[in-house]
Amino acid sequence: MVQKAALLLALVSVSACSLPRGGPIASEIAGENTVPEDIQVTEVTRQNIAQIATWPKTGWHGHYHWFSRAQGPSSRVIQTGDLVTLTVWDNQENSLLLGPADRSVPLRPVEVTEAGTVFVPYVNDIMVKGLTPYQAREKIQQQMTPIAPSAQVQIDVVSGPANSVNVVTGVATPKQLPLTDRNVSILSVLAQTGGVNETIENPLVRLQRQGKSYEIPLDSLLKDPAKNVIVRGGDNIIVEEDDRYFIGVGSTQKEELVYFHQENISAVEAVSLLGGLNDARANPQAVFILRQYAQDHVRVDGTGPKSSHVIFQFDLTKADHLFGARKFQVFPGDIVVASESAVKPAQAVIALVGSMFAIANVFN
Repeated sequence: MVQKAALLLALVSVSACSLPRGGPIASEIAGENTVPEDIQVTEVTRQNIAQIATWPKTGWHGHYHWFSRAQGPSSRVIQTGDLVTLTVWDNQENSLLLGPADRSVPLRPVEVTEAGTVFVPYVNDIMVKGLTPYQAREKIQQQMTPIAPSAQVQIDVVSGPANSVNVVTGVATPKQLPLTDRNVSILSVLAQTGGVNETIENPLVRLQRQGKSYEIPLDSLLKDPAKNVIVRGGDNIIVEEDDRYFIGVGSTQKEELVYFHQENISAVEAVSLLGGLNDARANPQAVFILRQYAQDHVRVDGTGPKSSHVIFQFDLTKADHLFGARKFQVFPGDIVVASESAVKPAQAVIALVGSMFAIANVFN
């Protein structure tokens, strides 16, 4: 009898307190009496998802900036800073450029000046910038005709900075890579520098050109040939980790910081990346995404949120909400919260009470 009384006392203690929980219940997040006036609660459905999609982006500019591939000519052009070496062949006796027993002479390598010219003895400066090596050879040979009618010119060009790309970081061998022509792709450049460093997770390829920056996930670059763009002299290429992330808390299988592995992640994909909802604890009728907008994003005409702090609510038991969740884009810095079920802890208490009564009966 004493043992049974002790068990009943334990039951009273269990009923007087709550069981440990893994997250908040829905009313604690979005209840009428718990949400401050400056926080907006919005249910996401298939009817309003199109309007929500027009709201300002947070955490980043909303999409990657990249450009289409355009095929370039196979030949390169001479640019400022290139080194040009001329070899002159001439069988004329008493040549101004060659000795009596010589048939050819290599001239000292000269750098293309800022004006785009190279100096040729007895001819003076010749404009070569913007010409292909073949065009430059023809031009130099033509201008040498008055002093050496039978001379033939051979030209060799070593690319300078304006005809090279700089692979700054994120590859096995960062270096300045001379371009062999105007049709070198970015994947070819990455391959020639040893490939992307394997220690980089979710690598993002960034290309800087003429004061503008373009970026694309490496995975997208590898999968789509149209994204394998042609590089230009002076480009800087940086491979780095995509640092965009969202945070998952509450009654999901995992509570962690999740980095973006692709350009866009939907609300449904975000829950999946967190391992899905915890069957024993989660309330599928109340999944939330918390987001903070800049103050100048606040609107009263529906083109933006009515408050800078917004709670988006999803009921994953309704098809209407599921279709909305599939199109809802999670932004960097968002907090994904799977609420705790208010019923399941009570069911656990009831089950525990039943078990205790069963144990108590054993002692009768």
